[in-house]
Amino acid sequence: MRFFKILATVAALALSAGSSLAQNNNAEQAPTGIEIVSRLQKPKNAPVFDEKKLSGYLLVYFKDQNQSAYLAISKDGYTFTDINNGQPVFIGSQLAEQKGVRDPHITRGPDGAFYLAMTDLHIFGKRAGFRDTEWERPAEKYGWGNNRAMVMMKSYDLIHWTHADFRVDLAFPELGDIDCSWAPETIYDPVKKKMMVYFTIRYNNKDANIYYSYANNDFTKLETVPQQITTVGGIDADITKVGDQYQLFYVSKARVFHAVSNKINTDFKAEDRRIDPETVNTEAPNLFKRLGTDKWVLMYDVYGARPNNMGFSETVDFVNFTNINHFNEGVMKTTNFTGPKHGAVTYLTHDELKVIAAHWKVDINLD
Repeated sequence: MRFFKILATVAALALSAGSSLAQNNNAEQAPTGIEIVSRLQKPKNAPVFDEKKLSGYLLVYFKDQNQSAYLAISKDGYTFTDINNGQPVFIGSQLAEQKGVRDPHITRGPDGAFYLAMTDLHIFGKRAGFRDTEWERPAEKYGWGNNRAMVMMKSYDLIHWTHADFRVDLAFPELGDIDCSWAPETIYDPVKKKMMVYFTIRYNNKDANIYYSYANNDFTKLETVPQQITTVGGIDADITKVGDQYQLFYVSKARVFHAVSNKINTDFKAEDRRIDPETVNTEAPNLFKRLGTDKWVLMYDVYGARPNNMGFSETVDFVNFTNINHFNEGVMKTTNFTGPKHGAVTYLTHDELKVIAAHWKVDINLD
């Protein structure tokens, strides 16, 4: 999530987004290709998370213009094609308490399922007619984007999804009067044998830190009181297990930083250098592997650029990072969409790629 100090940037976005609200309201009526269901039945052939069986990539991202989320697929991890022809797959007005979703993150669990978590927040809610005030609560006390819910969704096929809108503050009153719950991400904890959700909580319009909690098996709620990851401070955390260590990337002062630990939610040792190569503001780091190689790709939202874009760096040792530029300015490409924000990448099998391409009628060469 973008921190509260970037109000000027938000105001500029509001001008452009406001002019296209009517257009996006019409776009929201387009078919999404998904179905919300009350329960999921695990397929007998659900793939186990095994890199050797994976051969594709799935990108989730959102756009400010309609506060909704999108999916794109790739066979090689370099060129991504939006599966719904540039139209949203997850409609914020249908899924969120505030009628908008942001900061989507998707990952695979050991059960083969896809776990999707998003911030429940519409930053243009007043302009769109969803509320009478700029924010849900007074900005003087609670600051920018003061939301308290997250959207939690689970699927085995990317078509049928369960859905829950989870209010963090109501579930855990012991947290007190929180400003927000931002940018939830999910990772499997092999010790607890549970999916761990971690996200930003801010207090007093200034103290933003990373907290973690464990989700129930249905991925409809958090079951444990969120606890702070105390050895790092900041927002937009992304945790990935690489070998026997956990690589954590996070944001402080609109720059990406790095920390590492041999535990999933404690004892992170942080570096004091900026990792991303940008000279403008960045957020939303996300790490994914180039399948079949020893290379890892760090993706980040270059929201300070005009127009905004996603940036990428590669590493094999998490010490040296090679800048491979932005979408459509280097080796990373998009074929039918522009302006993605706050994205995340996970993996697909070849059969999943084929099914998705057929369901959404995507023209992608899978030979």
